[in-house]
Amino acid sequence: MNKSKPKIIFFGNGRLAESALETLAPNTDIIFHAKTKEDLETVKSLKRENPDALGILASFGVIIKQDCLELFEPEGILNIHPSLLPLYRGASPIESAILAGDSDFSVSIMKLVPAMDAGPIYHQETFVNLELDKNKIYKTLAIAGATWLIENLINLQSFHKNPNQSLFPEYHSQDNSKATFTKKMDKAQSFLTPETDSANTTLRKIIAFQDYPKPKYNLFNQEVIILSAHIEKNYPESINNLSIKCADGQRIIIDRLQPTSRKPMDAKSFLNGLANK
Repeated sequence: MNKSKPKIIFFGNGRLAESALETLAPNTDIIFHAKTKEDLETVKSLKRENPDALGILASFGVIIKQDCLELFEPEGILNIHPSLLPLYRGASPIESAILAGDSDFSVSIMKLVPAMDAGPIYHQETFVNLELDKNKIYKTLAIAGATWLIENLINLQSFHKNPNQSLFPEYHSQDNSKATFTKKMDKAQSFLTPETDSANTTLRKIIAFQDYPKPKYNLFNQEVIILSAHIEKNYPESINNLSIKCADGQRIIIDRLQPTSRKPMDAKSFLNGLANK
């Protein structure tokens, strides 16, 4: 084991955590990965046994109580949060930013406190005009946050050993008056409503709802999940593509979809299946 690698207790689930772990793993000694509320008891024991272990969190989804937070003082547990805090606090920052029409996406490194996503901020980074691809946005922000941590964890570890000689970056408090909040995505949001939404809004819902709660629509009396699509502004009615007309007159062209209880397929295969019935 390379003793120069900082020991990490990692908290997290989901794609943000997965991408962060991929970046952190070769550069740190991850002694435990907490995924559930029950894991927190193991975290406490390990932290007492390894007082120099640092805490990093990404999309954990479990409230960490004060007794656990205090074990990680004075450094605290550092949270990779995918937004420009205090904007988009809460459970769905990336999805909410996509739905809001954002084209720029940010990541913040903050110290965890009992109040949700309200802790002091060590670092923030913004990516301008990112491609509207949910997987790519998650990965870009996770890697950026984890990379910054790797570059600064040694200084944070030194802070634990000698707080008076810390080289760790200074933090700043959040302006709570500017905070906005997000909620968990809900299955009730699944069904698209292009008859009242513009093509841009519909497309952003398709992108934001990938994986969960899944963007659904009824095509030819079949419920389908739309996996990918694009906007066609000048759509000739004669073209035999699979499309949805939206409230602004523009059309969403469906590229890939998944009918209920069937495998994902492209639009041509779906149309061919209808023709062969």
